[in-house]
Amino acid sequence: MAKQSGGNTAQRVEALVRPTVEGMGLRLWDVVFEKEGPDWYLRVLIDKTDGTTMDTDTCADVSHALDPILDEADPIEQSYYLEVGSPGLGRKLTRPEHYEAVKGQKISVKLFRANEYGTKEFSGILTGREGNTITVETENGTVNFEASAASTVRLCDDEDLFD
Repeated sequence: MAKQSGGNTAQRVEALVRPTVEGMGLRLWDVVFEKEGPDWYLRVLIDKTDGTTMDTDTCADVSHALDPILDEADPIEQSYYLEVGSPGLGRKLTRPEHYEAVKGQKISVKLFRANEYGTKEFSGILTGREGNTITVETENGTVNFEASAASTVRLCDDEDLFD
């Protein structure tokens, strides 16, 4: 399991790479700096803004564009591996802009503790996020929850993959 670390590092890198990624017509989904075993990984997760599928050529183009920027700024002290990729199917929603990007789509939610109805896991259509309150329309009605109450919120774009 990956050990999360480098929050400030990820923020510094995000500020450095965002203009380039967005200048290439892409969305910067997330920047994660984490340790796996003895190695550190800087993962720059990108997405297409037009809804088309991410391809390896685009990831390679972004990686080549970011290399000189990261080399010059040198925001990370230790050695690391740069990975540029898609947030993938079932992507985690961790930022307010993620919720805006997938508004109207189906999401799955896992809460740390069951809500007032005894429900800890549910899915439905994301209808909005106001501040920290997220609203989902489920088959049993509207559910509101605070972002901090959720252990995981993911896009349900992989449900029909094996049907």
